[in-house]
Amino acid sequence: MVISKNILKFLNELKINNQRTWFLENKERFKEIQNELVVLTGYLLSEIEKFDKSVKGVDPKSCIFRIYKDVRFSKDKSPYKTHLGIFMRGGNQKIEGTGYYLHIEPEASLLGGGCYKPEPKALQKIRERIVADTDSFQKILTNRQFVENFGNTFYAEKLKTVPKGFAKDHPSIEFLKYKGFAVVKKIKNSDLTSDHFLKDAIHSFRVLYPLNQFIEASIAKK
Repeated sequence: MVISKNILKFLNELKINNQRTWFLENKERFKEIQNELVVLTGYLLSEIEKFDKSVKGVDPKSCIFRIYKDVRFSKDKSPYKTHLGIFMRGGNQKIEGTGYYLHIEPEASLLGGGCYKPEPKALQKIRERIVADTDSFQKILTNRQFVENFGNTFYAEKLKTVPKGFAKDHPSIEFLKYKGFAVVKKIKNSDLTSDHFLKDAIHSFRVLYPLNQFIEASIAKK
């Protein structure tokens, strides 16, 4: 199973012709892409379930973001996104908590996961868990395979000062400044449509799993 080059071709053309008339003329092409995404997501979920049971029974369709933009408060009134997004997590929820993300966009694809923008209460709990269990947190981030896949920084906004209530000399203070705990890995077009991509993606998601576990346990703590 591979990701079709037709998806990238469609998105490239959509970027040039981001208007309702063109989209309607190419609606059948988009329906074929939608069907491919459902099959792809179903496959990814079945593989993720082997190490993360929380995604068992999740509807693949619920994981796929709509291509239609909400332009009510945007200066850019183009009606369609020029990328496709899939976010897989237990409970059929696209945003809350942790999960596994695949972003498909010509020359800007990526995969990753974690927790991108936790609510204030959840963010506080994650920070408190990092302080309480620094060794476990550091062990996840310094794991060789984790670093090879995602580096050692989070894909999120970062405070310039120490968050209120935390010691400025804490060994993980630079991580405590983050307002989110998502990680990403960039993907080349040639890799995205290669025979080995899905196998590599599953491996990356498996490497990410301990971070998701740490965050989920943090948020669940009363």
